[in-house]
Amino acid sequence: MLKAAIMAAEEGSSPLIPNLWELLVTVAGFAVLMFIVIKYVMPAFEKTFAARTEAIEGGIAKAEAAQVEANAALEEYKQQLVESRTEANRIREEARAEGAQILAELKEKAAAESARITEQAHVQIEAERQAAVVSLRAEVGTLATDLASRIVGESLADDARSGRVIDRFLADLETSSQSAGAAK
Repeated sequence: MLKAAIMAAEEGSSPLIPNLWELLVTVAGFAVLMFIVIKYVMPAFEKTFAARTEAIEGGIAKAEAAQVEANAALEEYKQQLVESRTEANRIREEARAEGAQILAELKEKAAAESARITEQAHVQIEAERQAAVVSLRAEVGTLATDLASRIVGESLADDARSGRVIDRFLADLETSSQSAGAAK
């Protein structure tokens, strides 16, 4: 086969075997093209690749720094949240204690006011009872004197005598009411 190819090359041009001059021109053109690509195009590509690599690595570094910063901010936020909750609990407890103290003070004031009102009521009741006793004593005395005057048939208008009669009558009345109260 090789022999056939050489013979065909000598006889004329064969489509399978290239012309030597064409081969040389193609190889020289390819070498020049390779030189241009290696000398000028490859460094531009290398610069672009280096810039992209640097941008990607810088972006990754920035992202990592941002992640670290975000984690630090998250930890700070969590710490502030814990402190805020602790502060809120403390304030709530202080408010409860203050509320309990105010409630105790109000109860104490209410008890004191109630005792004062009760004491005033007792004093007023006692004063009214005394006034009623004096009024009843005078009225009962007058009635007793009139009754005794009618029974005796003579006037007991003498103040000293009527006072003694009234006092004796009321003393007898109190004695009888005490003995009736003891009998119950």
